Amino acid sequence: MTNILPTPASSLPRRDQVQSLVSFLEYEAHPMIVLDPDYNILAANTAYQRQFGSADKPFIGHKCYRISHHYDVPCDQAGENCPMKKAQEMRGLDRVLHIHHTHRGPEHVEVELRPILDEHGVITAYVERLTMVRSASARPSKAGLVGCSPAFNLALSALQRVAPSMLPVLLLGESGTGKELFARAVHETSERATGPFVVVDCSGLTETLFESELFGHEKGAFTGAITRKPGLVDTAQGGTLFLDEIGDVPLAMQVKLLRLIESGTYRRVGGVETLHANFRLIAATHKPLEKMMETETFRQDLYYRISAFPIHLPPLRNRVEDIGLLVNSFLQRTGTGKRRLTIEADALMQLQRFAWPGNIRELRNVMERACLFADDGIIRAVHLPRTAAEMSPRISTPALFDNSTLAQVLATFKGTRSELAKHMGIGERTLYRRLKALGLS
Repeated sequence: MTNILPTPASSLPRRDQVQSLVSFLEYEAHPMIVLDPDYNILAANTAYQRQFGSADKPFIGHKCYRISHHYDVPCDQAGENCPMKKAQEMRGLDRVLHIHHTHRGPEHVEVELRPILDEHGVITAYVERLTMVRSASARPSKAGLVGCSPAFNLALSALQRVAPSMLPVLLLGESGTGKELFARAVHETSERATGPFVVVDCSGLTETLFESELFGHEKGAFTGAITRKPGLVDTAQGGTLFLDEIGDVPLAMQVKLLRLIESGTYRRVGGVETLHANFRLIAATHKPLEKMMETETFRQDLYYRISAFPIHLPPLRNRVEDIGLLVNSFLQRTGTGKRRLTIEADALMQLQRFAWPGNIRELRNVMERACLFADDGIIRAVHLPRTAAEMSPRISTPALFDNSTLAQVLATFKGTRSELAKHMGIGERTLYRRLKALGLS
């Protein structure tokens, strides 16, 4: 049953207006709420109560930022984009990606806020529509994308924008930043999710081999071609074709690749029949394609065809807040049977101090190695490579330590608050604010 705040002040919508609005929202499958201009939740549909409500924690009449984020101030005063502020400025719809607290834990949510204006053009309320983001997790997970840092959320927000379209996507980032996982998430969030997801590793392929792999070949097309072989373009029909490391495609093949993308047609090697392709294109590279165009090692026309929607994937050194999530995700994936792997707080802090030039791939390798030494199921600092364990802090910002790490340290540290702050390399006042945010002050 829909909850509604008692009759609001005269400057707000009348109770019957709110009731009519919420009755309409009940037909929406997505969670939706009605807010007044002071961030108070006036009403919520059943879908919202099911997804975000809690019997022991009422939300009607409370500030949205307290319920969703546990903040004491609006989002824009806490370092996030506030959709209400932007919607008020534009007097129209605004859409952002946030992490909301739910009874299941933190989750990525796409927030769409629309102002309601009276006959004088005055904003009297807002309708907020929330969509759960299934392509990533803000908690440790056994599969898929994991993260909650601002840099990660920026890339995830771009993914959510482009996934439902058919635009080609270009994933840019250093080696090891998870480009294939992002590509798979684009595919699984698109209308082609039920179709095949086909990966083409463009690195190390010669011109002849690349053409045969991509387009296939006819029987007798070359020595050793004893049967007709379908290409990866055939395999990707109705799905997504992911060209990984597209910067390594031989220059002569770039012309044929451009023709495939522009015309949607191709021919098998040794064939004369024109075939029609049907795939959504995602490309990725760690190479500087714009500089390669200047040296004429990458075609300009091909670049502009594949880069309709570029997404820059952040390096791990810009996602320090995510290291605890990633580590615990790796441990979930590595643990087998009854053996449950954990990591000591000091070891996790050491990992957060390392620069990770190899990004997530390097972190995963370090964790897999450390697991071999954790005979009792606990990874300690001594199990880490010396390069990680002996690194001095590369930054001295309190953002280095996420709430998960802080909670783990608190569980094992026996000293005073002053000693704890010194141990973590942060100021005592900073530590107090972090503890207060966790409700442990």
